[in-house]
Amino acid sequence: MSRLDLARFPRLALLERPTPIQPLDRLSAALGPALNGVRLFVKRDDLAPIGGGGNKLRKLEFLLGAARAENADTVITVGALQSNHARLTAAAAARENFACELFLSRSVPRTDPDYVGNGNRFLDDLFGARVHELPADADSLAAAEARANALRAEGRRVYVFPSGGSSAVGSLGYAACAEEIAGQAEAMGVTFAHILTANGSAGTHAGLAAGLFAMGRDPRLAKSYAVLAAQDHAEAETLAKANATLGLLKPGAALSASDIVIDGNHRGPGYGIPTDAMREAVRLMARSEGVLLDPVYSGKAFAGLLHDVRAGRYRPGEAVLFLMTGGVPGLFAYRSAFAEA
Repeated sequence: MSRLDLARFPRLALLERPTPIQPLDRLSAALGPALNGVRLFVKRDDLAPIGGGGNKLRKLEFLLGAARAENADTVITVGALQSNHARLTAAAAARENFACELFLSRSVPRTDPDYVGNGNRFLDDLFGARVHELPADADSLAAAEARANALRAEGRRVYVFPSGGSSAVGSLGYAACAEEIAGQAEAMGVTFAHILTANGSAGTHAGLAAGLFAMGRDPRLAKSYAVLAAQDHAEAETLAKANATLGLLKPGAALSASDIVIDGNHRGPGYGIPTDAMREAVRLMARSEGVLLDPVYSGKAFAGLLHDVRAGRYRPGEAVLFLMTGGVPGLFAYRSAFAEA
């Protein structure tokens, strides 16, 4: 297996690696004949020692590493009101002694008390971040950059992260994860035919595709289910970010549009808006494995996986790995969405 040269990038350790890969035996038994002999596994990127866990920590290892290398004392990022990335940025910043500010937009049309004040939003305050709430149509990144410039004028050293931490630097975290999965698969004696995950700000899929390609493997092993943007936009964003990440790993190399595989059929009415299939997926995983999917990302992506399994889109005997990206605090913000159903 070709190795990635990641040691040259500044990085802070925020995870206990590798995160485990576990067979979904009880869920497989619950699916019964509908499974058609497919072997299901889950990679538990929800398990981490900081901030409630989740995939954004892999990105933050490199983003905060870059911020430390630039002697930053303050980090600022953006997201929706219940952003997992914002929550983990606040937690990691607290641990690493950065001041943290969050610009959070009301981009999801929910106004119930759980959504507005519980879940990630409650934890942002608990971790000590300064939160700026913005209306749905606000340009949160522009507001964050304006705030960063004001702080710089006061002598502060500020580093700004994009939504989801999905820059080329942040996506290195999932190039590293691709290498980690390859090593685990070899140790387990398993060949994963598919690596499936959610696609929001595109950095997780982009990093996986770039990492696989840089190792000489087929980037189409990684497939994602769009939960934020429509499929065509998600494909364009993921390709652009994958190539930006690949440019750091292997200058001169490039992925093509056919290397990016995204399913846009399970997003529902929009980002953060519950679907019946998501609720069924969350309940099935909880009641068979005792494992919690989040309602915005992994819940919808796993609903897509279940649909594809039941539709016979994977061959009998294939090993399919679901990359679980965390976000469990978001369940508490969506209590009423499950009660409604």
